[in-house]
Amino acid sequence: MSVLLAEPALAGEQPSNTEGSNTEQTGGSDETGIYAAAHIEYSGSVAPNGASGNVTSSDVNWSPPPCWYAPYLGAKDFKKEMSAKIKEAASAPGMTGTPGAAIGQTKAHYEDGYGWEDHPGYEDYNVAKDGEGMFWAGVENPNEPDILKRNSCTELPFWVDNGEAPPPRYEQAITPEILAALAYQHMELPGTEVTLAPAQTTKVNLPTWAWLDKTDFHEVQATASINVPGFALTATTTAKPVSLKLEPGTPDAETYPASGECTFEDDGSIGEPYAKGKADQTPPCGITYLRSSGDGTFNLQATITWDIAWTGTGGAGGDLPDGTFENAQAVTVQEIQAVNR
Repeated sequence: MSVLLAEPALAGEQPSNTEGSNTEQTGGSDETGIYAAAHIEYSGSVAPNGASGNVTSSDVNWSPPPCWYAPYLGAKDFKKEMSAKIKEAASAPGMTGTPGAAIGQTKAHYEDGYGWEDHPGYEDYNVAKDGEGMFWAGVENPNEPDILKRNSCTELPFWVDNGEAPPPRYEQAITPEILAALAYQHMELPGTEVTLAPAQTTKVNLPTWAWLDKTDFHEVQATASINVPGFALTATTTAKPVSLKLEPGTPDAETYPASGECTFEDDGSIGEPYAKGKADQTPPCGITYLRSSGDGTFNLQATITWDIAWTGTGGAGGDLPDGTFENAQAVTVQEIQAVNR
């Protein structure tokens, strides 16, 4: 309908935050100093500076929202900004024919009540209702790598009264579920370095015990919230570790259990620390290498799977795809037979 807003009106900007919490995602501003009121704040275990976290979804078909619609400006501020954009576009060279007509229709839409199916028009940019609601506009997800997806929220800014939900046709309007997905995207999980015994260097045919320090693995939470006059939403995403999968880095190895997947116990522990006298026992979580790594090492891959759920404003909640975070460790395996210890 309009040539003015072929892209989302806002772009996420991330201020410096070295601790990775209270990270704020804000709309842009122009030379007039008018700032978009819409912003998303992240807190809890989140990556610093608004970066994506280290969680990988186990569902390859799932991804965070590439863009969404959120509160933008009140009526008076919107009139100031939008009328200036319309005037600038109308005065640009070549704005005749179809482009010129589109600009004229956009102006009539916000100034003269011109509307079309499911898109009611506004008189004088709804200034008579200033303070009673806000214009909403598209917001890009700055962490979405696909520019076409990132720029897909192209609807003209639309009005929403305070306390009212956006019209259902705007399926990408911000919701607690969208906030939960964004919290998931920014979540930062602890590393997965596994404690091994023997450590770093082990022997062929000698069971290597593996475990994780349970004090390092507990529920992790990240929260995303938006709060502007007349509109507030929040969602908290919680990740709980459920299993550790060991991949030895060579097919010439046996894992314990045979699947290589060690489950977390109710007390948060996984695996069992090695103790003197257990050299000939089968560890509950571990590996036996069947050949030497020679002059090199084997790349032991340790992947933790996290069960992820969310809760949000109004009692909303549900599950999100399991998340994974993996870490590689170099293991040297020497060609020496196991001995009793």
